[in-house]
Parts: sequence; C-alpha cells; structure tokens
Amino acid sequence: MTDTTTAADYAWLSEQYEDLMEAYCITLVEGLTPEELLHALGAESGPRIAGVAGLCEPSYAVGGHDQLFVGVASLGNWSLMIEYNGYLGVTDEAMLAVSRGRTVVSHFCNVNAVDHFCWYQDGASRLHFEPLFAYHRDGTHPDELLTAMRESGFDLSDADDRDFDAHSEAAFALAHRITGIRLTPDLFASAEFVCGLAPVPRR
Repeated sequence: MTDTTTAADYAWLSEQYEDLMEAYCITLVEGLTPEELLHALGAESGPRIAGVAGLCEPSYAVGGHDQLFVGVASLGNWSLMIEYNGYLGVTDEAMLAVSRGRTVVSHFCNVNAVDHFCWYQDGASRLHFEPLFAYHRDGTHPDELLTAMRESGFDLSDADDRDFDAHSEAAFALAHRITGIRLTPDLFASAEFVCGLAPVPRR
C-alpha cells in the first residue's frame, strides 16, 4: 500500500454530500460487475441513476425493514455500492459470502454515530473496527494496517481526549489505501448506478 490519502482528501464529502454522510454505507467489491453483485445479494437489477445524489430519495422511499435500496457503479475491476441510510455492506451474513475469492471493503455510519469499517477477504473478516473507537479491532489480521490507519487520520489511542474529528473521512481514506480506488467529486457526480432492492439477511 503506497497511497498517501488522508482524511483531509475527503473533506469535500461533508460539504457536498451532507445528507449522505449523516447515514451511509460505502462498499467496494473486487471482481464483480454491478449486475453480478446485485445478483449475489439477491437483488434484481432495476433502474439506472446517474450521480450519487440521485440515490437519496429512492433509498428513503423503501418501506419496511426487510429490504434496502442499493446503487452499484462499475469502477474498472471494482464495483462501488452506495447506500443512503443502509447497512448491507457491513452485514457479515451478506458480505462474507460475496468476498469468497475476492476483496470487499466497506464502511458505515448512522445517525446515532454507530459506525463500522470492514475488510473482508476470501470469505473471512480480515479487519473490523468502529472508526470512533479505532483502538479496538478484531478480525484475522486486526493489526496489519496500524500504520495506514494512523496515516489515514485515525487516533488509535484509548484516551478520553483522543481525536474524534474526521473519523468518517479517515474511513474513506483507508478504503482507498486498501483498494486503490479513489472516490472524487467528479466520480460521485457522474457515475451511473444500477439500482435494486436487496433483501436484508436474517441474522
């Protein structure tokens, strides 16, 4: 991992996508097309929407708690899945299976400041932590990325006065370092998403 991305490189998110940053889930999946990823999640391909902002309204229009609206865009050999107010990308029951034979990196935060960062690899959880509490980690390789985490902007201390600023932006930076996929304002504005309703797996 040679990328030097930091939380500061993703400051534009809170400025341009405030509604997304209030409750989001971002997932990067290697080696699957958007249609293949939707199929793996049990969702049928539906409408196409250009730009991340267009995903907001249909996401909140979904009724009930058994389905989540997801939008998936192709980024070369990766697929980017974005959920407003969703959490499928950090749900082990869904993503462990998707990660068999590939890498999946996802991160999530909701309106109650509950957050998760997940690095799945070949059917296993390689790294999981809560960005607000990055000093506590689990997974098969919980300490593999300590340097990258610090450089991305995470405070790994457990002190009460540790730095909480930009922890969500740091999650974007760390995902970039792992996958090599840089998310930019231009990409968010122009990407075409294949959308669908994915069932929420039973825990």
